[in-house]
Amino acid sequence: MKQRILSLSVACSLALLAGASAAQGMKASGDSASARMRAPGAGLATPTAVPSVAIPAAAVAQRSSNAPRSADFIVAVVNSEPVTNVEVQQQYERLRAQAEANNMPAETARRQALEMLIGQKIQLQMAAERNITVDNFAVQQAEESVARQNSMTMPELRRRLASEGIPEAQFRSDLKKQLVIQKLREAEVDSKVRVSDLDIDQYLREQKAKAGMASAATQLNLGHILITVPENASDDQVKQLQAKAQQAADKIRAGEDFGAAVAEFSDVPDGKGGGAMGLRPADRYPELFVKATQSTPLGAIAGPVRSPAGFHILKVLEKTSGEVPAIVTQSHARHILLRPGPQLSEAQAVERLEDYRRRVLAKQDTFEDLAKRYSEDGSAKEGGDLGWASPRKFVPEFEEALNALQPGEISQPIASRFGIHLIQLLERREAKLNQREQRDMVRSIVRENKLEQAFSTWAQEARARAYVEYREPPQ
Repeated sequence: MKQRILSLSVACSLALLAGASAAQGMKASGDSASARMRAPGAGLATPTAVPSVAIPAAAVAQRSSNAPRSADFIVAVVNSEPVTNVEVQQQYERLRAQAEANNMPAETARRQALEMLIGQKIQLQMAAERNITVDNFAVQQAEESVARQNSMTMPELRRRLASEGIPEAQFRSDLKKQLVIQKLREAEVDSKVRVSDLDIDQYLREQKAKAGMASAATQLNLGHILITVPENASDDQVKQLQAKAQQAADKIRAGEDFGAAVAEFSDVPDGKGGGAMGLRPADRYPELFVKATQSTPLGAIAGPVRSPAGFHILKVLEKTSGEVPAIVTQSHARHILLRPGPQLSEAQAVERLEDYRRRVLAKQDTFEDLAKRYSEDGSAKEGGDLGWASPRKFVPEFEEALNALQPGEISQPIASRFGIHLIQLLERREAKLNQREQRDMVRSIVRENKLEQAFSTWAQEARARAYVEYREPPQ
């Protein structure tokens, strides 16, 4: 799983870049919501690509400088924009591992690579026509998310990119393309998808029919503590770090709060500990994590288990078999939202929120008062209070940042489709969902499924409208 981390999971950040919207910009609220995108595919912690989009972001595209280079020539023209043989070869390299695993002939995989590139170019051209852009802060946040979800620091991520022959500029460029396409999707598709009560009832009937079947998909929400083992660590260092991990596990098993152990021991790159990683299908977690927790009961821990990144301790926060969980971990948070525009650049918004954070930490202001004065969200009059929220209530990038916080902590500024946020976690609790809350969770799940279908249809229609000319290779 780890040997091609980036080729499988560079798009982890992309799962954080679309999500449930609402009148106030954060919570999913009936049919006005746009559910989070969940891309298919297996990888480390998250899906491999935006569905039907041309390219799994920054996968193993570039060969080392010593590798043989393919001859370059135009293989297709998309609305007057060329697709070159080198581009297709690079895209093929991104797909090759998966194609070989599926026994796909090389020529079929190359053809698929070409079609994916054509689809990507069409969508990027549409985004350019609509003046859809992505700021550097969003790209940086996506890059940091890739590192975080692969249990790496940013320097470690850059070293891994270099070891796989991926220039950092290319990595960021591919991320940016995916983010642009995601914004296009949000504008063209997500806002038009509706979920009715009949859709929810149908999903519940299907899940009931699947109950007890081995094919029902397991979903997990794991708490995570990472004790990092540096590259080229000596045997003594490894033993010391293993002892530290064992100490953490022993303290938790003896009754210490998991969140406290996260704060004390974890080396997760954001500096605040791993915490809850979010409810997701088991195949979107590392295989190591799934195997380690396979027989672990709800509320118990597994580990320490070893990976190339270090030693992991995992707590089973939720475990379901395709059904909506009756008991979930809820978060009570508040936030301040600033919306960049002509009068406020993204960089200025980030700078202001960083100043607000500093003032709260220095006890010069309260988060609540700052939210009332400055937040551009409908929750401002409540001091930014978002109330108690179950999983899937927030856009993924917001939820990821929230899950990394301990009660009382304040996040760094984060970007979403709505603007730039500053988040404070107030408290967490285990809660039993009532029927309405369970239906709200089902609404989010059904919406995700409908979004995938709608996006696929939209992408096919966009492809049909485009002018595409295939070119024969030179003789």
